[in-house]
Amino acid sequence: QVQLVESGGGSVQAGGSLSLSCAASGRVFSSYTMAWFRQAPGKEREFVAAVTRSSINTYYTDSVKGRFTISRDNAKNTVYLQMNSLKPEDTAIYYCAAGPLATRFRADYNTWGQGTQVTVSS
Repeated sequence: QVQLVESGGGSVQAGGSLSLSCAASGRVFSSYTMAWFRQAPGKEREFVAAVTRSSINTYYTDSVKGRFTISRDNAKNTVYLQMNSLKPEDTAIYYCAAGPLATRFRADYNTWGQGTQVTVSS
């Protein structure tokens, strides 16, 4: 089992960039697929991006393709989300998650961080 702690959220103007990090405790980080989800006020938590255990494959929701990049460093037990060209609709609490498979479904991830707020102003 891992524990996850996100950092790097904040406020930025539209068109700006932010980089999120998620640090994992435990020695089995490399055995998990890692993902980022987000939840805007009044909306369901939605999939943003995922990276497989050895970084061979990455997956993105359509609305962030070309703007966001997910990556991981297994030596540092950390997963990252680089967010560029941010839009007001990217405003949400961003959560990292760990699970056995790279899917878009919340139920397939069994460990979650506490979330970090990202606010994009127009």
